[in-house]
Amino acid sequence: MNRWTSLGFGSLAILWSLVSPIVAQDKPAEAIKIDKEKKTVTLACKIAPRKLPNLNEIYPIEVIASLPAPKGQKAHETVVTFDAKPSDIHKALESLGLKPGKPAKGEGAEAAGPEVKIFLELPGAGGLSKRMPIEKVLIDRKTGKAMPALKWTFTGSISKQPDPNKPDKVYGADATGTLIAIFPVTDETVFQTNLTMKDEPLIKLDTNAKVLPEVGTDVLLVIQVP
Repeated sequence: MNRWTSLGFGSLAILWSLVSPIVAQDKPAEAIKIDKEKKTVTLACKIAPRKLPNLNEIYPIEVIASLPAPKGQKAHETVVTFDAKPSDIHKALESLGLKPGKPAKGEGAEAAGPEVKIFLELPGAGGLSKRMPIEKVLIDRKTGKAMPALKWTFTGSISKQPDPNKPDKVYGADATGTLIAIFPVTDETVFQTNLTMKDEPLIKLDTNAKVLPEVGTDVLLVIQVP
């Protein structure tokens, strides 16, 4: 008779009750959480570095959330990074009843689609988290003033054909890694603001170091459906 049999079912149950909480604690947090009652989609993120080692300068913030470098094409100008697929976040919004509009790109283009609210949930004192509008973590590079409230739109991404010799298409934002764009510099994103390319030369943004925790800190990006 081996050791496990000699323990008996009662002893095994006690042993498993001791082991299972450790297993549960070691389980990684879900990348995307949908709360249909609160109508929110929550994304696990990390505070992004403001300078990448392969670049000589710190670029102004143009996106809110991106895949990390090197896959994220705008990882050098983002507030947070994440590891989920942008198309899965698109599907999560659709599960809450939202239909995507149309992304904008270039001069004269304006984003269209249903409006959402975007928040960043930061770790606070005593294990409590604090939630703030995403604009509050952005400041003007020259004045240091916080970004005024913006309209955030669920545009959805265009599809793209990576290989011109093959008919296969992919969700554009999955290829670029961009989830939320402030200016219409790309239509391969899932969310955009009401700003246009006319605003881009005038608004140079940076993160508010007085508000955000250090680079690499785990935070949550919360998308609220009205």
